[in-house]
Amino acid sequence: MFPGPLINATTNDVINVNVFNNLDEPLLFTWNGIQQRLNSWQDGVSGTNCPILPGKNWTYVFQVKDQIGTFIYFPSINFLRAGGGFGPIRVNNREVIKVPFAKPEAEFDLLIGDWYLKSYKEVRSMLKNSSMAYDSSPDKILMNGKGSYVDDDSKAFESFTVTKGKTYRFRISNVGTAWSFNFMIQNHQMVLVETEGSYVEQITLDSLDVHVGQSYSVLVTADREEKDYYIVAAPKMINATGFSTLLGVGVLHYDNSTIPARGPLPQGPDPFNLPFSIDQAESIKWNLTAGAARPNPQGTFNVSNVTLSQTFILQGSAAEINGTPRYTVNNVSYLTPDTPLKLADTYANESGVFELDKFPTNTSNLEAVNGVFVASGIHRGWIELVLKNDLEVIDTWHLDGFGFFVVGFGDEKWTPSSRSSYNTYDPVVRSTTQVYPGRWTAVYAYLDNPGMWNLRSQHLKHWYLGQELYVRVYDPDPDPAKERKPPENLLLCG
Repeated sequence: MFPGPLINATTNDVINVNVFNNLDEPLLFTWNGIQQRLNSWQDGVSGTNCPILPGKNWTYVFQVKDQIGTFIYFPSINFLRAGGGFGPIRVNNREVIKVPFAKPEAEFDLLIGDWYLKSYKEVRSMLKNSSMAYDSSPDKILMNGKGSYVDDDSKAFESFTVTKGKTYRFRISNVGTAWSFNFMIQNHQMVLVETEGSYVEQITLDSLDVHVGQSYSVLVTADREEKDYYIVAAPKMINATGFSTLLGVGVLHYDNSTIPARGPLPQGPDPFNLPFSIDQAESIKWNLTAGAARPNPQGTFNVSNVTLSQTFILQGSAAEINGTPRYTVNNVSYLTPDTPLKLADTYANESGVFELDKFPTNTSNLEAVNGVFVASGIHRGWIELVLKNDLEVIDTWHLDGFGFFVVGFGDEKWTPSSRSSYNTYDPVVRSTTQVYPGRWTAVYAYLDNPGMWNLRSQHLKHWYLGQELYVRVYDPDPDPAKERKPPENLLLCG
C-alpha cells in the first residue's frame, strides 16, 4: 500500500502500531509531530530506539496526549523515506471541543512529495559522491504516490470528487526529501485553518507554500462551474519552465462534470520569489481564542512574556570531513552510535556512547568533525532556537517531543537585538519550520517533556549525512508520572 494506511485517532487515544519488517535491512518509523508525552521510548529515531531487524516485528504503543491536527509518519533511518513508507495521521477533536469551522462534507489526505526515479538504495550509495550529496535533485513530484495528470509516462493520477456547493477539508503534507512546493487548485481559493496541531487565524489563499515535513489543513468550497480543474504542486527554487513533468498535477472533479481538465496549467508565484514565501509564512498566526485538544483557548499558553532559560544558535551547513561529503550543525556532523542514546542514558550512564554538552550550541566548532552531538535542555525551561541556513536551498528543521512557537524570520546576522522583530503575540505553534537560504528562523519551545529528543533537518540528504543533534531534557524524579519507564518489549542493541 502506497502511501501507507491512515492512522485515524482522537485526542488522548492510545495507538498500537505493529510494524513487520519485510525489508532486507533495519527499519524504524517516526511519528512526525506526535509529541510522545513523557515517552521518548516510542519516538522511533536512532537516538531512542534499536532498529527492527529484517524478518522481525515490533509494536509501538503511544498516546496522542493533548493533541489534535494533521501529521505524518515515515521511516527514520537508512534513507528509507526516499523509497516511501510514509502515511497520514489525523488526530480529531473530542466531541466536547468546538472546532472553529463548520464540519466539512468530507476530508481528504493529500501526501505530496518529490521522488527519485532511481531506487533509494541507488541514491543512498551515490551520496558518497560530493556532486550527488550537494547538487543532485529528485526527478518529479507525486501526489498520494501517483504521477502527474499531464505526464504521459504516469500510469495513474490523483483525483478528488466533489459536489457543487459543498466544502471539503484537504489535509496536505509534504512527504518529500528535498523540495518545498507551492500548492494550488485551479480557480479555487483555500481557507487555511490548521497546521501541525494548531488552529490558525483563518486566511484565504490562492496558493500555499508547503515545506519538507510540514502539514496543513485547508478548506475548499466547490463553488465553480461543474467541470474538472487542475490541482498543482510546483517545486520551489526550481526552474520548471518547459518541464511540466517536474510538477505534481492531479484533478479536482465535480461529480456532474463531463469536461476534463485541459489547457495550460495555472501559474503560481515565481518559485524563486522568497519575499512572497516569507510574507505568507509571517501571515500564518495562531488562533488565540479557539480550543484545540482542551476546552480552554489555545492562547492561554503563549510567549508574550516568557523568560528564556537557554538560547541555541544552530547553523546548518555542508562540509567535507575526511574526504567525505557531510552536512553539519555548528560544524558537527552527527554519527549514529550502535547503542541508542536513550538506552545508554538509562542503563549505562552514557558509558562512552556520548558525552553530554561536548559540542557548542551557540558557536560553530573550529573545524568540521564527526561526533555524537547531545546537548542539555533545561527541564521546564524556555529555550530559544535560532536556526541558521548556510545553504542555497530552503531547509526545514523539526524538533521531536514538542511544538514550538515560530517567533521570527530574518535575513541579516542574528543578534540579541533581533528579538525586537519577533512576533510574541500570536506566533503559530508547529513542529517543523522552514529556514530560507542565507537566513535565520527563531522559535521558542517550553521543555516540559523529559526525554531524549531529536532536532534535525527534514531535508533527507541533510539528515542522513549528519545535520541533526539530540536535546536531552532530564527530570531526576523517578515518578513514572514524570517520564515513562522503558516498555516491556524494549529492543536491545549495541
